Amino acid sequence: MSFSLTEAARAELDRLFAGYPNRAAAILPALHVVQREKGYVPDEAIPFLAELAGTSPADVEGIATFYTMYNRGPVGRYHLQVCRNLSCSLMGAEHIIAHVSGKLGIRPGETTPDGMFTLSMAECLGSCGTAPVMMVNDEYHENLTPESIDALIERLRAGE
Repeated sequence: MSFSLTEAARAELDRLFAGYPNRAAAILPALHVVQREKGYVPDEAIPFLAELAGTSPADVEGIATFYTMYNRGPVGRYHLQVCRNLSCSLMGAEHIIAHVSGKLGIRPGETTPDGMFTLSMAECLGSCGTAPVMMVNDEYHENLTPESIDALIERLRAGE
């Protein structure tokens, strides 16, 4: 398997790994670089990063699969991650997930046929005071209601 990145991403990885006395400590930010470049962390990236970090592919795979912020497969243009932890659940996260699912015609873990939206559930987005919460790519949307979700999805579809 071959794996490649743009020269800019490869240079960023080189700077990252050179900046840590223990190269394995750079795996988390390195995974971010790969995800930003590819849209997700492909299987081929695991041994590539392991070699750069001087560790085993199992170590990199363990990190990539432990943290839910790393996508292990392609996602839609907009990745909707609805928090379902305690605070969000108490504030109606299950209804929000059902509403988004019904609105888009997909279940959690699926992507719309046009590749525009992927719906996922997140364990905790760390914004309990503004529950229920959803991330769209890297942006938080808080105090969600069915109406605010409808408006958000329409804005995203319009490219806003």
